[in-house]
Parts: sequence; structure tokens; C-alpha cells
Amino acid sequence: MTVVENRSGTQELVGKRALVTGGTRGIGAAVVRHLLDAGAEVLTTARSASSTVPEGAAFVAADVRTRAGAQALAEAAQEVLGGVDVVVHNAGGAQPYEGSSAIPDEEWQDALDLNYLASVRLDALLVPGMRERRFGRIVHISTAAVLTPEATLFLHYAAAKAALVTYSRGLALELAPHGIRVNTVSPGRVATPGGEETRRRWAEVTARMGVAPDRNDADGPTVPLGRDGRPDDIADAVLFLVSDRAGWLTGRNLIVDGGEFPMG
Repeated sequence: MTVVENRSGTQELVGKRALVTGGTRGIGAAVVRHLLDAGAEVLTTARSASSTVPEGAAFVAADVRTRAGAQALAEAAQEVLGGVDVVVHNAGGAQPYEGSSAIPDEEWQDALDLNYLASVRLDALLVPGMRERRFGRIVHISTAAVLTPEATLFLHYAAAKAALVTYSRGLALELAPHGIRVNTVSPGRVATPGGEETRRRWAEVTARMGVAPDRNDADGPTVPLGRDGRPDDIADAVLFLVSDRAGWLTGRNLIVDGGEFPMG
């Protein structure tokens, strides 16, 4: 694998093996590129094969929503990488609905499986190896929406991600004595293809409900720093957390939102 120096000119992850879920576009692809640039060997995954896998990364198709998918991914990581030192759980998402009572039971379960239980299941398979080596870096990607959940449209998504934040904190305390650090990154509004599709569906649902459009579209940007986030903004935060520069950080939820959301 060709190793390219990152923007800081360092190779801080040389010799490290990283697994990134949902790493073929948007935030996930940016995370993969940053890890590669820092010298890591990277395996990424999505539910189906994609032509957008960042150059230099290995890829395996897997559905992390299921126990079988998590098991298959863990086995692939062992086969391809020989073990995992860094895991970034980026896979996630949900469909908007016209009010919380309109969310069917199967969508609640799907939101939990993808946005929460996928991380729990995969961590359970990867952590034993980290404990044995007394080294590991785990980052869960949540959302700043857990601070002000949109009960009318995405309550199932925000609730699942809130559970992920709580789980991440508890796991961090459990694993700290074993040399394993666990943190969460909660992005605000980030300009990605997936984000644009979500906003389009959001607009369709709010139009059917007869409610006002999203405040950012109606009144201009509400982000204090004056712009939506970029995938690289989130990837920078992830790279920091898995590096030795964050050696005294664990059990934290890093909110990366341009100052938009209140502290939770």
C-alpha cells in the first residue's frame, strides 16, 4: 500500500489497522482518506459494492445491521488486516416520518440496529483482540441532533444515537484500564450527498404536514461560523481522537457543529 503524508506532515498511524463502517461516501469516505494519509492500513465497508471507495483502502460488502453481518465483517477484518487497532463506526441513517406516532415498529427496530446495535455488536467482536494487545481506539459517530431531537420527524434516529452516546461513555470507562480509548463524535449539519437527500425527504414530509420549512432554508444559515460543515471537518476530529495527541481523552462526546447546538 502506498503511504502518503498527511497535511501535518506526520505519519502518526503507521502500523495501525483501521476499520471504518459506511466509508464509501461523505463523512465515512473522508475518515478513510484521513486515516490512509496518516499511514494506517484501512478496511471499509458498506451494504453493497461501490466505485467510490477511497483509493488505497480495502473494501468488503457487509450489512452491519445484523448479527451475521457484524460477524462476517469482523472475520473479514481479521483476514484482510490481521486484526483491528482502530474502529470508526460511521454507518447510520433513518427515514423521516410525519410525527413519532407514524414511525412503524420495524423502523424503530431498524434505527436501533443500524445506529446503535451495529456498534455494540461489532465492538463486542473486536474488543477482545484490543484487550489482548492492550491497545485500541474506538470512535462512534453520533449526531448533534441528540441535543435537540426533532420529535416530529427523526425521533427514532435521535433516540438510537442518544443510546449510542451513553453506551460509548460506559464502554470507555470499562476499557480504559486496558489501554483502549472510546470516544464519540457528534456532527452538526454537514454538506454530503446523503445529507442533501435527507433534506430533500425532510422538505417533502414537512410540506405534507403543512409545517414551516427548515429554519436554515427559510432564514439563512444559523451556524455561528457561517457555513455548513464539510466531511473533512468531521474526519479531522476523528483523526485527532484516534491519535496519540488525544492520549488523555476517553469517554467524551465531541460536538463538531460550527457552534450551532447548545452544549448537552
